Amino acid sequence: MDSQFNAFVEDLRRSHSDNLVSVILYGSAAAGDFIPRQSDYNILVALEKISPEDLRNAHACMREWRKLGHPVPVYFTVSELKNAADVFPIEFHFMETARRVLFGKDVLAGIEISDDFLRHQTEYELRSRLIKLRRAYIPASTSAEALVNLMSESLASFAAVFRAVLLLRGLDPPVTKHEIVALIVEELRISGNVFEKIFNIRENNFVQKLDEVSANDMFAEYLEQIEFVIASVDRINKS
Repeated sequence: MDSQFNAFVEDLRRSHSDNLVSVILYGSAAAGDFIPRQSDYNILVALEKISPEDLRNAHACMREWRKLGHPVPVYFTVSELKNAADVFPIEFHFMETARRVLFGKDVLAGIEISDDFLRHQTEYELRSRLIKLRRAYIPASTSAEALVNLMSESLASFAAVFRAVLLLRGLDPPVTKHEIVALIVEELRISGNVFEKIFNIRENNFVQKLDEVSANDMFAEYLEQIEFVIASVDRINKS
């Protein structure tokens, strides 16, 4: 990917000229937890100022980047980064832990992250994902393959928020999703069997032979463990 990153950075430099301050790769790719065709390349672009014209200038650059199958980067001004860490503590903690500077200076270095709203954001993100998971289950429920794909894709999303659950419990979260989930299982004393099965499918491309009934049973167990994690966050607010 280095050649793609280098070409993308050059396109950004042409698009934004001296207004471009930093380009940072963060998330699973920076953490060494990237899975081809499943994970995304999360990129932060920091500019001195952001106007509609500045964003329009990036149109051609982003068009080519999206053709390669990558999501559009997150844009911040340098001043916004200094003031937004208290609003998005989950994201900024993740950036703080796993990042790689592709261009410019490390604009995330030294940013103070307030955890005043961490519990609220954590429960909000978990419950939002749970609602989305339930909705997605309805059309997937009649296909073993669709259910396996749904669990594999959603576990990565939940694992990103599980990092925040560990922070709320005063723990230093690991970097990779697999390690994060393993520590959640240990800390909350829940069953980790279904998570291991899903990671085996996700990480090793192991397609378990499941019929429709077995896949639905697996999903029910998966959903139960997710609900246990959410309940543990809810209790923090009431303790």
